[in-house]
Amino acid sequence: MDSQRPFLYLTLLFMLFLIWTTWQQDHAPKPPVSAASSAPAMVNSAGQEVPAQGMPTALPGQAAPLAANGIVGQTVTVRTDTLVLKINTRGGEILETDLPTYPVSLDTPDKPVKVLDLNGRNYVAQSGLQHLTVEGVDAKTLAPDHLAMYGAAQTEYTLASGQDELVVPLVWQGANGVTVTKRFTFKRGSFLVNVEHEVKNNSTSIWSGTEYNQLKHGESAHAGGMLSGVQAYVGGAYYHDGKFSKLSFSDMAETPASGDVTGGWVAMVEHYFISAWVPPKGQNDQYYSMITNNQGVKGYVLGMRSAAKQIAPGASDSFKSSFYVGPKDQDMLSSIAPGLDLTVDYGIFAFISKPIFWLMQVIHNVVGNWGWTIIFLTIIIKALFFWPSAVSYKSMAKMKAVSPKLKELNERFVDDPQGKQKAMMEIYRKEKINPLGGCLPMIIQIPVFMGLYWVLQGSVELRQAPWILWYKDLSLMDPWYVLPLIMGASMYFQQKLNPPQVDPMQQKIFQFMPVIFTVMFLFFPAGLVLYWVVNNILSMAQQWYINKKIVGHA
Repeated sequence: MDSQRPFLYLTLLFMLFLIWTTWQQDHAPKPPVSAASSAPAMVNSAGQEVPAQGMPTALPGQAAPLAANGIVGQTVTVRTDTLVLKINTRGGEILETDLPTYPVSLDTPDKPVKVLDLNGRNYVAQSGLQHLTVEGVDAKTLAPDHLAMYGAAQTEYTLASGQDELVVPLVWQGANGVTVTKRFTFKRGSFLVNVEHEVKNNSTSIWSGTEYNQLKHGESAHAGGMLSGVQAYVGGAYYHDGKFSKLSFSDMAETPASGDVTGGWVAMVEHYFISAWVPPKGQNDQYYSMITNNQGVKGYVLGMRSAAKQIAPGASDSFKSSFYVGPKDQDMLSSIAPGLDLTVDYGIFAFISKPIFWLMQVIHNVVGNWGWTIIFLTIIIKALFFWPSAVSYKSMAKMKAVSPKLKELNERFVDDPQGKQKAMMEIYRKEKINPLGGCLPMIIQIPVFMGLYWVLQGSVELRQAPWILWYKDLSLMDPWYVLPLIMGASMYFQQKLNPPQVDPMQQKIFQFMPVIFTVMFLFFPAGLVLYWVVNNILSMAQQWYINKKIVGHA
Protein backbone atom coordinates (compact mmCIF):
# COMPACT_ATOMS: atom_id res chain seq x y z
CA MET A 1 0.00 0.00 0.00
CA ASP A 2 1.20 3.51 -0.77
CA SER A 3 2.17 5.22 2.47
CA GLN A 4 2.09 8.70 0.95
CA ARG A 5 -1.45 8.57 -0.36
CA PRO A 6 -3.04 9.68 2.97
CA PHE A 7 -0.56 12.55 3.12
CA LEU A 8 -1.53 13.65 -0.37
CA TYR A 9 -5.26 13.45 0.30
CA LEU A 10 -5.12 15.24 3.65
CA THR A 11 -2.93 18.04 2.36
CA LEU A 12 -5.08 18.56 -0.72
CA LEU A 13 -8.14 18.71 1.53
CA PHE A 14 -6.39 21.33 3.63
CA MET A 15 -5.59 23.38 0.53
CA LEU A 16 -9.20 23.10 -0.64
CA PHE A 17 -10.29 24.32 2.80
CA LEU A 18 -8.08 27.42 2.45
CA ILE A 19 -9.35 28.13 -1.06
CA TRP A 20 -12.99 27.63 -0.05
CA THR A 21 -12.67 29.88 3.02
CA THR A 22 -11.06 32.67 1.01
CA TRP A 23 -13.68 32.34 -1.75
CA GLN A 24 -16.48 32.50 0.79
CA GLN A 25 -15.12 35.74 2.21
CA ASP A 26 -14.53 37.35 -1.18
CA HIS A 27 -17.56 36.16 -3.16
CA ALA A 28 -20.23 34.72 -0.91
CA PRO A 29 -23.49 36.73 -0.67
CA LYS A 30 -23.63 39.26 2.12
CA PRO A 31 -25.89 38.28 5.02
CA PRO A 32 -29.34 39.85 4.86
CA VAL A 33 -29.64 43.10 6.77
CA SER A 34 -32.58 43.38 9.10
CA ALA A 35 -35.05 46.22 8.72
CA ALA A 36 -33.88 47.65 12.02
CA SER A 37 -30.27 47.93 10.95
CA SER A 38 -31.11 49.60 7.66
CA ALA A 39 -33.45 52.17 9.14
CA PRO A 40 -32.16 55.74 9.19
CA ALA A 41 -30.87 57.13 12.46
CA MET A 42 -33.35 59.08 14.54
CA VAL A 43 -32.57 62.58 15.80
CA ASN A 44 -33.93 63.87 19.07
CA SER A 45 -34.93 67.42 20.00
CA ALA A 46 -31.36 68.29 20.89
CA GLY A 47 -30.14 67.32 17.42
CA GLN A 48 -28.39 64.21 18.72
CA GLU A 49 -28.38 60.84 17.01
CA VAL A 50 -30.11 57.90 18.66
CA PRO A 51 -29.97 54.21 17.67
CA ALA A 52 -31.99 52.93 14.75
CA GLN A 53 -35.53 51.88 15.51
CA GLY A 54 -36.08 48.31 16.56
CA MET A 55 -32.69 47.86 18.28
CA PRO A 56 -32.22 47.58 22.05
CA THR A 57 -31.60 51.03 23.42
CA ALA A 58 -31.36 51.02 27.20
CA LEU A 59 -32.51 49.63 30.47
CA PRO A 60 -36.02 50.56 31.53
CA GLY A 61 -36.08 54.15 32.71
CA GLN A 62 -32.69 54.99 31.18
CA ALA A 63 -31.66 56.96 28.16
CA ALA A 64 -29.98 55.03 25.35
CA PRO A 65 -26.19 55.06 24.78
CA LEU A 66 -25.79 57.31 21.78
CA ALA A 67 -23.58 56.98 18.73
CA ALA A 68 -22.59 59.57 16.15
CA ASN A 69 -19.94 60.25 13.51
CA GLY A 70 -17.96 63.37 12.79
CA ILE A 71 -15.74 65.65 14.82
CA VAL A 72 -17.54 68.56 16.51
CA GLY A 73 -15.31 69.46 19.46
CA GLN A 74 -11.57 70.02 19.75
CA THR A 75 -9.06 67.24 19.23
CA VAL A 76 -6.66 66.47 22.07
CA THR A 77 -3.53 64.57 20.98
CA VAL A 78 -1.78 62.31 23.50
CA ARG A 79 1.66 60.81 22.87
CA THR A 80 3.32 58.09 24.92
CA ASP A 81 6.04 55.59 24.11
CA THR A 82 3.44 53.03 23.02
CA LEU A 83 0.40 55.05 21.91
CA VAL A 84 -0.57 58.14 19.97
CA LEU A 85 -4.25 58.98 20.55
CA LYS A 86 -6.66 61.63 19.37
CA ILE A 87 -9.43 62.36 21.85
CA ASN A 88 -12.41 64.52 21.00
CA THR A 89 -13.59 66.99 23.65
CA ARG A 90 -17.10 66.04 22.62
CA GLY A 91 -17.74 63.16 24.97
CA GLY A 92 -14.09 62.24 25.36
CA GLU A 93 -14.49 59.92 22.37
CA ILE A 94 -11.21 58.29 21.27
CA LEU A 95 -11.09 58.90 17.53
CA GLU A 96 -7.73 57.43 16.53
CA THR A 97 -4.92 55.35 18.00
CA ASP A 98 -1.53 54.75 16.42
CA LEU A 99 0.96 52.17 17.69
CA PRO A 100 4.45 53.64 17.08
CA THR A 101 6.20 50.39 18.07
CA TYR A 102 4.25 48.41 15.45
CA PRO A 103 4.95 49.61 11.90
CA VAL A 104 2.50 48.77 9.13
CA SER A 105 5.29 46.98 7.25
CA LEU A 106 9.05 46.58 7.37
CA ASP A 107 9.27 48.76 4.26
CA THR A 108 7.55 51.65 6.09
CA PRO A 109 9.09 51.60 9.60
CA ASP A 110 7.90 55.17 10.32
CA LYS A 111 4.26 54.44 9.49
CA PRO A 112 2.56 53.01 12.60
CA VAL A 113 -0.38 50.66 12.67
CA LYS A 114 -3.64 52.54 13.21
CA VAL A 115 -6.16 50.64 15.31
CA LEU A 116 -9.01 53.05 16.08
CA ASP A 117 -9.78 55.09 12.99
CA LEU A 118 -12.89 57.27 12.73
CA ASN A 119 -12.43 58.40 9.14
CA GLY A 120 -11.08 55.12 7.82
CA ARG A 121 -13.28 52.41 9.37
CA ASN A 122 -15.69 54.36 11.58
CA TYR A 123 -13.90 52.63 14.46
CA VAL A 124 -13.97 54.56 17.78
CA ALA A 125 -14.13 54.05 21.54
CA GLN A 126 -16.89 55.83 23.42
CA SER A 127 -17.83 56.21 27.07
CA GLY A 128 -20.12 58.36 29.13
CA LEU A 129 -22.56 58.70 32.01
CA GLN A 130 -26.33 58.42 32.04
CA HIS A 131 -28.41 60.07 34.74
CA LEU A 132 -31.49 58.18 35.83
CA THR A 133 -34.35 60.30 34.57
CA VAL A 134 -36.02 62.62 37.08
CA GLU A 135 -39.44 63.96 36.17
CA GLY A 136 -39.25 67.50 34.89
CA VAL A 137 -35.44 67.49 34.61
CA ASP A 138 -33.41 67.00 31.41
CA ALA A 139 -31.11 64.09 32.28
CA LYS A 140 -28.43 65.37 29.89
CA THR A 141 -27.93 68.44 32.07
CA LEU A 142 -26.95 66.18 34.99
CA ALA A 143 -24.67 63.63 33.28
CA PRO A 144 -22.41 63.82 30.20
CA ASP A 145 -22.89 61.11 27.59
CA HIS A 146 -20.36 60.67 24.80
CA LEU A 147 -21.93 63.56 22.88
CA ALA A 148 -21.57 66.10 25.71
CA MET A 149 -19.04 68.92 25.38
CA TYR A 150 -16.04 68.83 27.71
CA GLY A 151 -13.37 71.43 28.26
CA ALA A 152 -9.64 70.69 27.97
CA ALA A 153 -6.79 72.72 29.46
CA GLN A 154 -4.56 71.95 26.45
CA THR A 155 -4.67 70.12 23.14
CA GLU A 156 -1.28 68.38 23.32
CA TYR A 157 -0.05 65.97 26.00
CA THR A 158 3.25 64.06 25.85
CA LEU A 159 4.75 61.51 28.21
CA ALA A 160 8.13 63.11 28.85
CA SER A 161 11.42 61.26 29.16
CA GLY A 162 11.71 59.84 32.67
CA GLN A 163 7.99 60.28 33.29
CA ASP A 164 6.12 57.05 34.09
CA GLU A 165 2.53 58.33 34.13
CA LEU A 166 0.52 60.90 32.20
CA VAL A 167 -2.96 62.13 33.19
CA VAL A 168 -5.23 63.86 30.68
CA PRO A 169 -8.29 65.50 32.32
CA LEU A 170 -11.45 66.73 30.60
CA VAL A 171 -14.04 68.73 32.58
CA TRP A 172 -17.81 68.95 32.05
CA GLN A 173 -20.02 71.45 33.84
CA GLY A 174 -23.64 70.42 34.32
CA ALA A 175 -26.71 71.98 35.82
CA ASN A 176 -27.16 72.71 39.54
CA GLY A 177 -23.45 72.51 40.28
CA VAL A 178 -22.82 68.93 39.01
CA THR A 179 -19.26 68.62 37.66
CA VAL A 180 -17.73 65.57 35.95
CA THR A 181 -14.00 65.18 35.38
CA LYS A 182 -13.09 62.53 32.86
CA ARG A 183 -9.48 61.38 33.35
CA PHE A 184 -7.39 59.28 31.00
CA THR A 185 -4.32 57.85 32.72
CA PHE A 186 -1.45 56.49 30.62
CA LYS A 187 1.57 54.54 31.85
CA ARG A 188 4.93 54.04 30.23
CA GLY A 189 5.27 50.80 28.29
CA SER A 190 1.56 50.04 28.52
CA PHE A 191 -1.29 49.82 26.01
CA LEU A 192 -3.82 49.96 28.85
CA VAL A 193 -5.54 53.28 29.58
CA ASN A 194 -7.35 53.85 32.86
CA VAL A 195 -10.51 55.88 32.37
CA GLU A 196 -12.31 57.55 35.28
CA HIS A 197 -15.50 59.61 35.49
CA GLU A 198 -15.39 61.56 38.76
CA VAL A 199 -18.76 63.07 39.67
CA LYS A 200 -18.88 65.99 42.11
CA ASN A 201 -22.46 66.58 43.19
CA ASN A 202 -22.70 70.14 44.41
CA SER A 203 -26.44 70.20 43.77
CA THR A 204 -29.15 69.93 46.41
CA SER A 205 -30.46 66.57 45.13
CA ILE A 206 -29.14 63.03 45.08
CA TRP A 207 -27.31 62.25 41.84
CA SER A 208 -28.10 58.79 40.46
CA GLY A 209 -26.61 57.40 37.28
CA THR A 210 -24.58 54.76 35.47
CA GLU A 211 -21.48 54.58 33.31
CA TYR A 212 -21.36 52.94 29.88
CA ASN A 213 -18.38 52.04 27.70
CA GLN A 214 -18.77 50.98 24.10
CA LEU A 215 -16.88 50.34 20.87
CA LYS A 216 -18.20 51.23 17.44
CA HIS A 217 -16.87 49.69 14.23
CA GLY A 218 -17.95 50.24 10.65
CA GLU A 219 -18.63 47.49 8.16
CA SER A 220 -15.58 45.38 7.34
CA ALA A 221 -14.46 44.89 3.75
CA HIS A 222 -12.81 41.54 3.06
CA ALA A 223 -9.49 41.72 1.30
CA GLY A 224 -6.62 39.51 0.35
CA GLY A 225 -6.65 36.01 -1.08
CA MET A 226 -4.35 33.03 -1.05
CA LEU A 227 -1.27 35.24 -0.81
CA SER A 228 -2.45 36.64 2.49
CA GLY A 229 -3.81 33.39 3.85
CA VAL A 230 -7.21 32.89 5.39
CA GLN A 231 -8.92 36.17 6.15
CA ALA A 232 -8.78 36.93 9.87
CA TYR A 233 -11.95 37.52 11.87
CA VAL A 234 -13.06 41.13 12.20
CA GLY A 235 -15.92 41.78 14.58
CA GLY A 236 -17.06 41.90 18.17
CA ALA A 237 -16.27 39.61 21.08
CA TYR A 238 -17.31 39.51 24.72
CA TYR A 239 -16.69 37.45 27.85
CA HIS A 240 -19.59 36.34 30.04
CA ASP A 241 -20.15 33.56 32.57
CA GLY A 242 -16.61 32.34 32.04
CA LYS A 243 -17.19 31.90 28.31
CA PHE A 244 -15.69 33.64 25.30
CA SER A 245 -18.14 34.51 22.52
CA LYS A 246 -17.76 36.14 19.15
CA LEU A 247 -20.43 38.54 17.93
CA SER A 248 -20.05 39.21 14.24
CA PHE A 249 -21.52 42.27 12.59
CA SER A 250 -24.12 40.12 10.84
CA ASP A 251 -25.06 38.61 14.21
CA MET A 252 -25.54 42.11 15.63
CA ALA A 253 -27.91 42.86 12.76
CA GLU A 254 -29.94 39.69 13.28
CA THR A 255 -29.94 39.20 17.06
CA PRO A 256 -28.57 41.99 19.27
CA ALA A 257 -26.72 40.84 22.38
CA SER A 258 -27.97 41.68 25.87
CA GLY A 259 -27.35 40.22 29.30
CA ASP A 260 -25.97 40.55 32.81
CA VAL A 261 -22.36 39.71 33.53
CA THR A 262 -19.86 39.82 36.38
CA GLY A 263 -16.19 40.05 35.51
CA GLY A 264 -16.76 40.30 31.77
CA TRP A 265 -15.47 42.57 29.01
CA VAL A 266 -16.30 43.64 25.45
CA ALA A 267 -13.92 43.97 22.52
CA MET A 268 -13.57 44.67 18.82
CA VAL A 269 -11.19 42.20 17.21
CA GLU A 270 -9.10 42.50 14.08
CA HIS A 271 -6.23 40.36 12.75
CA TYR A 272 -3.32 41.22 15.04
CA PHE A 273 -4.84 44.03 17.11
CA ILE A 274 -7.71 44.58 19.51
CA SER A 275 -9.56 47.23 21.49
CA ALA A 276 -11.42 46.28 24.67
CA TRP A 277 -13.29 47.84 27.56
CA VAL A 278 -12.57 46.06 30.84
CA PRO A 279 -14.56 47.02 33.98
CA PRO A 280 -13.15 46.58 37.51
CA LYS A 281 -12.89 43.01 38.73
CA GLY A 282 -16.06 41.68 40.27
CA GLN A 283 -18.24 44.53 39.00
CA ASN A 284 -21.76 43.74 37.85
CA ASP A 285 -22.50 45.04 34.37
CA GLN A 286 -24.85 44.62 31.46
CA TYR A 287 -23.49 44.07 27.97
CA TYR A 288 -25.40 45.11 24.87
CA SER A 289 -25.06 45.58 21.12
CA MET A 290 -26.88 47.78 18.64
CA ILE A 291 -26.53 49.34 15.21
CA THR A 292 -26.45 53.02 14.33
CA ASN A 293 -26.80 54.72 10.98
CA ASN A 294 -25.63 58.30 10.70
CA GLN A 295 -26.06 59.88 7.27
CA GLY A 296 -25.63 56.50 5.59
CA VAL A 297 -22.60 55.48 7.67
CA LYS A 298 -23.40 52.31 9.56
CA GLY A 299 -21.84 51.54 12.92
CA TYR A 300 -21.89 48.30 14.91
CA VAL A 301 -21.81 49.02 18.64
CA LEU A 302 -20.84 46.65 21.44
CA GLY A 303 -20.76 47.94 24.99
CA MET A 304 -21.21 47.49 28.73
CA ARG A 305 -23.23 49.44 31.28
CA SER A 306 -22.48 49.53 34.99
CA ALA A 307 -24.90 49.34 37.88
CA ALA A 308 -26.27 52.67 39.13
CA LYS A 309 -24.56 54.75 41.80
CA GLN A 310 -26.16 57.33 44.05
CA ILE A 311 -24.14 60.34 45.14
CA ALA A 312 -25.43 62.51 47.96
CA PRO A 313 -25.48 66.33 47.72
CA GLY A 314 -22.03 67.73 48.42
CA ALA A 315 -20.34 64.36 47.91
CA SER A 316 -18.32 62.87 45.06
CA ASP A 317 -17.71 59.40 43.65
CA SER A 318 -16.08 57.82 40.62
CA PHE A 319 -16.77 55.29 37.89
CA LYS A 320 -13.61 53.49 36.78
CA SER A 321 -12.79 51.23 33.86
CA SER A 322 -9.84 50.25 31.70
CA PHE A 323 -9.44 50.55 27.96
CA TYR A 324 -6.94 48.39 26.08
CA VAL A 325 -5.90 49.17 22.53
CA GLY A 326 -2.93 47.36 21.09
CA PRO A 327 -1.51 44.05 19.91
CA LYS A 328 -3.05 40.68 20.68
CA ASP A 329 -0.09 39.72 22.84
CA GLN A 330 -1.36 36.65 24.67
CA ASP A 331 0.67 37.09 27.87
CA MET A 332 -0.27 40.76 28.08
CA LEU A 333 -3.97 40.11 27.47
CA SER A 334 -4.22 37.28 29.98
CA SER A 335 -2.73 39.54 32.66
CA ILE A 336 -5.42 42.19 32.07
CA ALA A 337 -8.59 40.11 32.29
CA PRO A 338 -9.61 36.43 32.25
CA GLY A 339 -10.31 35.18 28.75
CA LEU A 340 -9.00 38.27 26.96
CA ASP A 341 -6.21 36.18 25.41
CA LEU A 342 -8.90 34.08 23.70
CA THR A 343 -9.31 36.89 21.19
CA VAL A 344 -6.22 35.44 19.48
CA ASP A 345 -8.11 33.49 16.86
CA TYR A 346 -6.65 30.13 15.81
CA GLY A 347 -9.95 29.01 14.34
CA ILE A 348 -10.97 25.36 14.48
CA PHE A 349 -7.34 24.31 15.02
CA ALA A 350 -6.96 26.13 18.34
CA PHE A 351 -6.61 22.84 20.24
CA ILE A 352 -3.44 22.19 18.21
CA SER A 353 -2.18 25.75 17.77
CA LYS A 354 -2.27 26.72 21.45
CA PRO A 355 0.11 24.01 22.72
CA ILE A 356 2.35 24.61 19.71
CA PHE A 357 2.53 28.32 20.50
CA TRP A 358 3.16 27.62 24.19
CA LEU A 359 6.10 25.36 23.29
CA MET A 360 7.39 27.96 20.83
CA GLN A 361 7.32 30.61 23.55
CA VAL A 362 9.36 28.37 25.85
CA ILE A 363 11.94 27.81 23.11
CA HIS A 364 11.98 31.47 22.07
CA ASN A 365 12.73 32.54 25.63
CA VAL A 366 15.97 30.58 25.28
CA VAL A 367 17.07 31.15 21.67
CA GLY A 368 15.58 34.64 21.13
CA ASN A 369 14.82 34.12 17.42
CA TRP A 370 11.58 32.81 15.94
CA GLY A 371 13.29 31.14 12.97
CA TRP A 372 15.54 29.05 15.19
CA THR A 373 12.52 28.49 17.42
CA ILE A 374 10.70 26.80 14.52
CA ILE A 375 13.75 24.63 13.81
CA PHE A 376 14.06 23.50 17.43
CA LEU A 377 10.29 22.98 17.58
CA THR A 378 10.55 20.62 14.61
CA ILE A 379 13.40 18.71 16.25
CA ILE A 380 11.41 18.34 19.49
CA ILE A 381 8.32 17.11 17.63
CA LYS A 382 10.42 14.59 15.71
CA ALA A 383 11.99 13.42 18.97
CA LEU A 384 8.58 13.02 20.64
CA PHE A 385 7.36 10.84 17.77
CA PHE A 386 10.68 9.13 17.09
CA TRP A 387 9.61 5.59 18.02
CA PRO A 388 6.17 5.66 16.29
CA SER A 389 7.91 7.05 13.22
CA ALA A 390 10.61 4.39 13.46
CA VAL A 391 7.96 1.65 13.43
CA SER A 392 6.39 3.26 10.36
CA TYR A 393 9.69 3.62 8.55
CA LYS A 394 10.51 -0.02 9.30
CA SER A 395 7.22 -0.96 7.71
CA MET A 396 8.07 1.19 4.69
CA ALA A 397 11.53 -0.36 4.48
CA LYS A 398 10.03 -3.85 4.46
CA MET A 399 7.61 -2.70 1.78
CA LYS A 400 10.55 -1.54 -0.30
CA ALA A 401 12.29 -4.89 0.21
CA VAL A 402 9.30 -6.83 -1.14
CA SER A 403 8.52 -4.35 -3.94
CA PRO A 404 9.95 -6.70 -6.64
CA LYS A 405 7.50 -9.39 -5.51
CA LEU A 406 4.62 -6.89 -5.56
CA LYS A 407 5.60 -5.79 -9.06
CA GLU A 408 5.60 -9.42 -10.17
CA LEU A 409 2.12 -9.88 -8.72
CA ASN A 410 0.93 -6.81 -10.59
CA GLU A 411 2.10 -8.32 -13.87
CA ARG A 412 0.75 -11.80 -13.08
CA PHE A 413 -2.74 -10.70 -12.00
CA VAL A 414 -3.42 -8.00 -14.63
CA ASP A 415 -6.96 -9.20 -15.21
CA ASP A 416 -7.63 -10.51 -11.70
CA PRO A 417 -7.71 -7.65 -9.14
CA GLN A 418 -9.19 -9.86 -6.43
CA GLY A 419 -6.50 -12.48 -6.92
CA LYS A 420 -3.81 -9.82 -6.81
CA GLN A 421 -5.20 -8.40 -3.59
CA LYS A 422 -5.31 -11.85 -1.99
CA ALA A 423 -1.71 -12.61 -3.03
CA MET A 424 -0.51 -9.22 -1.71
CA MET A 425 -2.14 -9.80 1.65
CA GLU A 426 -0.44 -13.19 1.84
CA ILE A 427 2.96 -11.53 1.30
CA TYR A 428 2.16 -8.93 3.98
CA ARG A 429 1.23 -11.71 6.40
CA LYS A 430 4.31 -13.76 5.65
CA GLU A 431 6.72 -10.82 5.90
CA LYS A 432 4.86 -9.37 8.94
CA ILE A 433 4.17 -6.07 7.18
CA ASN A 434 1.40 -3.70 8.21
CA PRO A 435 0.37 -1.95 4.97
CA LEU A 436 -1.00 0.95 7.02
CA GLY A 437 2.19 1.33 9.04
CA GLY A 438 3.78 3.86 6.70
CA CYS A 439 0.93 6.33 7.09
CA LEU A 440 1.73 7.45 10.64
CA PRO A 441 4.56 9.94 9.88
CA MET A 442 2.33 11.74 7.40
CA ILE A 443 -0.71 11.70 9.69
CA ILE A 444 1.40 13.20 12.49
CA GLN A 445 2.75 15.85 10.17
CA ILE A 446 -0.58 17.19 8.90
CA PRO A 447 -2.12 18.44 12.21
CA VAL A 448 1.17 20.03 13.25
CA PHE A 449 1.33 21.68 9.83
CA MET A 450 -2.20 23.07 10.23
CA GLY A 451 -1.62 24.19 13.81
CA LEU A 452 1.63 25.96 12.95
CA TYR A 453 -0.02 27.62 9.97
CA TRP A 454 -2.57 29.30 12.23
CA VAL A 455 0.08 30.23 14.78
CA LEU A 456 2.02 32.02 12.04
CA GLN A 457 -1.14 33.67 10.74
CA GLY A 458 -2.69 34.67 14.06
CA SER A 459 0.11 35.39 16.56
CA VAL A 460 1.26 39.00 16.66
CA GLU A 461 4.46 37.78 18.33
CA LEU A 462 5.49 36.28 14.97
CA ARG A 463 4.35 39.28 12.93
CA GLN A 464 7.42 40.75 11.19
CA ALA A 465 9.62 38.20 13.02
CA PRO A 466 13.04 37.85 11.31
CA TRP A 467 15.25 34.79 10.99
CA ILE A 468 18.46 35.11 8.90
CA LEU A 469 19.56 36.67 5.60
CA TRP A 470 16.55 38.00 3.68
CA TYR A 471 13.99 36.37 5.97
CA LYS A 472 12.74 39.52 7.67
CA ASP A 473 9.17 38.35 8.28
CA LEU A 474 8.46 34.64 8.77
CA SER A 475 4.71 35.22 8.52
CA LEU A 476 5.12 36.17 4.83
CA MET A 477 6.08 34.09 1.83
CA ASP A 478 9.76 33.59 0.95
CA PRO A 479 10.58 36.50 -1.41
CA TRP A 480 13.25 34.45 -3.23
CA TYR A 481 11.45 31.07 -3.11
CA VAL A 482 14.54 29.34 -1.73
CA LEU A 483 12.83 27.39 1.04
CA PRO A 484 9.99 26.13 -1.23
CA LEU A 485 12.56 24.91 -3.77
CA ILE A 486 14.54 23.14 -1.04
CA MET A 487 11.29 21.65 0.22
CA GLY A 488 10.47 20.33 -3.26
CA ALA A 489 13.94 18.83 -3.64
CA SER A 490 13.77 17.17 -0.22
CA MET A 491 10.36 15.75 -1.07
CA TYR A 492 11.76 14.32 -4.33
CA PHE A 493 14.68 12.61 -2.59
CA GLN A 494 12.41 11.38 0.18
CA GLN A 495 10.27 9.66 -2.44
CA LYS A 496 13.34 7.73 -3.58
CA LEU A 497 13.54 6.22 -0.11
CA ASN A 498 9.92 5.07 -0.23
CA PRO A 499 8.63 1.86 -1.82
CA PRO A 500 8.00 2.38 -5.55
CA GLN A 501 4.41 2.52 -6.72
CA VAL A 502 3.00 -0.69 -8.15
CA ASP A 503 0.30 1.02 -10.20
CA PRO A 504 1.81 2.82 -13.26
CA MET A 505 -0.77 5.59 -13.01
CA GLN A 506 0.11 6.22 -9.38
CA GLN A 507 3.78 6.27 -10.34
CA LYS A 508 3.12 9.14 -12.75
CA ILE A 509 1.00 11.03 -10.23
CA PHE A 510 3.61 10.81 -7.49
CA GLN A 511 6.38 11.87 -9.84
CA PHE A 512 4.67 15.23 -10.10
CA MET A 513 3.92 15.57 -6.37
CA PRO A 514 7.17 17.46 -5.54
CA VAL A 515 6.41 19.94 -8.33
CA ILE A 516 2.80 20.41 -7.27
CA PHE A 517 3.68 20.92 -3.62
CA THR A 518 6.57 23.25 -4.46
CA VAL A 519 4.17 25.52 -6.37
CA MET A 520 1.67 25.48 -3.48
CA PHE A 521 4.37 26.22 -0.91
CA LEU A 522 5.60 29.23 -2.86
CA PHE A 523 2.73 31.20 -1.32
CA PHE A 524 2.85 29.82 2.21
CA PRO A 525 4.48 31.71 5.13
CA ALA A 526 8.24 31.22 5.15
CA GLY A 527 8.12 29.97 8.74
CA LEU A 528 5.75 27.18 7.75
CA VAL A 529 7.95 26.11 4.82
CA LEU A 530 10.95 26.20 7.16
CA TYR A 531 9.19 23.72 9.44
CA TRP A 532 8.41 21.43 6.52
CA VAL A 533 11.98 21.54 5.16
CA VAL A 534 13.53 20.67 8.53
CA ASN A 535 10.94 17.94 9.08
CA ASN A 536 11.69 16.43 5.65
CA ILE A 537 15.44 16.45 6.26
CA LEU A 538 15.09 14.77 9.65
CA SER A 539 12.63 12.25 8.23
CA MET A 540 15.00 11.44 5.38
CA ALA A 541 17.88 10.85 7.79
CA GLN A 542 15.78 8.56 9.97
CA GLN A 543 14.31 6.71 7.00
CA TRP A 544 17.71 6.30 5.29
CA TYR A 545 19.19 4.77 8.42
CA ILE A 546 16.28 2.34 8.86
CA ASN A 547 16.31 1.40 5.17
CA LYS A 548 20.03 0.68 5.33
CA LYS A 549 19.62 -1.36 8.50
CA ILE A 550 16.63 -3.42 7.31
CA VAL A 551 16.97 -3.59 3.52
CA GLY A 552 20.75 -3.89 3.71
CA HIS A 553 20.43 -7.03 5.87
CA ALA A 554 17.43 -8.47 4.08
